[in-house]
Amino acid sequence: MNTKEEMITDISAELDKEFGKPGTPERTQFDEEAYAFYTSQILLDARKEAKITQTELANRIHVTKSYISKIENGLITPSVATFYRIMNALGMRIEIVRPLT
Repeated sequence: MNTKEEMITDISAELDKEFGKPGTPERTQFDEEAYAFYTSQILLDARKEAKITQTELANRIHVTKSYISKIENGLITPSVATFYRIMNALGMRIEIVRPLT
């Protein structure tokens, strides 16, 4: 059985093998796509929890339903300003904290 540390090392090695080392164009593209997917899931879950439609959210922040759909499907990543507007429209707040050391 692998320990957590061995698993992390294995996952890192697999990412390096599949997408290149951090800093390479291939790895950068993979990281951007992963962040887009992660962001899309956060926003999709938050919208559904708030029980509002894509159209309602789009109207609240003055964008199109298509734009919200593209974000939720990970096709585009919203700007930081748009991300904050979406969170505010969903009645959520963003908290940035330093990790405990």
